[in-house]
Amino acid sequence: MKIIPDLNAQMMELMSGQIDTMGLTPDQYEEKAADTGFTGQYNMFRYPSFAYTYLGFNMKDPRFADKKVRQAIAFAIDKDELVEGVLLGLGSPANGPFKKDMWVYNQNVQPYPFDQAKAKALLAEAGWKDSDSDGLLDKDGQPFQFTVMTNQGNKVREQTGLIIQARLAEIGIKMNLRIVEWAAFLKEYIDKHNFEAIIMSWTIPIEPDLFDVWHSSKTREGELNFISYKNADVDRLIDDGRFSFDQAARKAAYDRIQEIFYDDVPYVFLFVPDAMPVVSRRFIGPEVTPAGMGLNMNDWYVPLDQQRYKD
Repeated sequence: MKIIPDLNAQMMELMSGQIDTMGLTPDQYEEKAADTGFTGQYNMFRYPSFAYTYLGFNMKDPRFADKKVRQAIAFAIDKDELVEGVLLGLGSPANGPFKKDMWVYNQNVQPYPFDQAKAKALLAEAGWKDSDSDGLLDKDGQPFQFTVMTNQGNKVREQTGLIIQARLAEIGIKMNLRIVEWAAFLKEYIDKHNFEAIIMSWTIPIEPDLFDVWHSSKTREGELNFISYKNADVDRLIDDGRFSFDQAARKAAYDRIQEIFYDDVPYVFLFVPDAMPVVSRRFIGPEVTPAGMGLNMNDWYVPLDQQRYKD
């Protein structure tokens, strides 16, 4: 395994045959899918990844204390626009902490539609109005503006932030976007809960345990519930889901959690990107399974006449 931080360097290594497999970005996938030379050398795969990208609110920030504000922001974001504009259509809107093909996904919870009128109405109910006609909402003399942070070097998250920034401006909210180097982002801001809002992603585990990210006992510095979300019902349901061997009971618990998340909006769940791995055609056996790529990796092999790495 090679660690190659730069995406362009990764592609150069792939094209020179120095690596046999890697995950492509949406623009790389679009370009290489039309390249017969590339497709003759590599098998290309595509499937919904076990991951989602989200806009998360610091629940201790007074601007986000009223769930109507969080709901309004959810209505103001066009998820289809993000999928098309950022992922080039290679993904789907997210609607909670699970993806649609998982047994635990609640099919009855529908995504927030893009509805700026509804967003404005909710903000007005929460007391945010443009009292001085400057195009920016205000409350108690303070304009509605906040900063979203994300990490440096992630083009998808940066583009996502810019599109959300433009949409929120249309409903009278000024959103600033701050890009921070990854190590400092984690150590100085995420771990210390020192942010107003963030754009990040989570990997979705096969086992749908939400404890570390969502339980109120995991809100201490350096833990994963860094948005400080606390809901007693969610805590109880997480415990129910963790400690039961009855899948129907677990399904009921996780279904209810997704309904609560829909109403509470601690995150705006944005999108599930497609995974787009490529594997050298020397390898026989790679296939996509419900668990993604690699489940049958022990069965992969390279014919003797094409092997490069021999004892």
